[in-house]
Amino acid sequence: MAKPQKPQKQQRKRAPGMGGLLAVLAVMTALLSAAVFLVDQNLDRFYIFELDHLRDVSQRAIAQHGNSTKDIVRYIVDELKERSPAHVNVHEEWMFNNAGGAMGAMYIIHASTAVGTEGHTGRHTADDYFHILSGTQLAYVPGEYAPEVYPQGTVHHLRRGDVKQYKMPDACFALEYARGWIPPMLFFGFADGLSSTLDLPTLWTTTRVTGREMISNLLKGKF
Repeated sequence: MAKPQKPQKQQRKRAPGMGGLLAVLAVMTALLSAAVFLVDQNLDRFYIFELDHLRDVSQRAIAQHGNSTKDIVRYIVDELKERSPAHVNVHEEWMFNNAGGAMGAMYIIHASTAVGTEGHTGRHTADDYFHILSGTQLAYVPGEYAPEVYPQGTVHHLRRGDVKQYKMPDACFALEYARGWIPPMLFFGFADGLSSTLDLPTLWTTTRVTGREMISNLLKGKF
């Protein structure tokens, strides 16, 4: 006599397949893209410094102090501090900077080198403005037969998404101001330190000072 068959257990619900995962990723990507687009259209509301003023104060500092780079820097920092006291770091916390094969030194709103350097600008998510305070900067793009030349008192504007080779053949100091999405630029700034120089103390100093200033300004609602 055949035994009565036991009722089959209800099958467990299958986990969402690849189609469901792709749908979730598509929704998240769409939401993130919309958020980035919305913020990108309103970035001007978050900026502290004005491009025209930075160029003006740089030229006035050069006119007053000539080739005394230290006095030029102090003149600029003092005026920026007077206009925006909560957003300017007046302590000269210098550190090495290795990026794109080039090496220099910087402190917060001032990037420079006293021995000359050359490298890759990087392809950035922000417009980058180099106000040349002393010396000369050269830049080159493929297809041209002569370099771009930026002497003292001029501004080299590296547009967002563009890339160039650049060179500071001798002592050159510049006030650099990046305007746009800054955090993604940090990957370029850290790449040489993590893969080439392995200068961990410099990486730590750069991370500490940059993070401190960025977080401080973000908490104040400013870039």
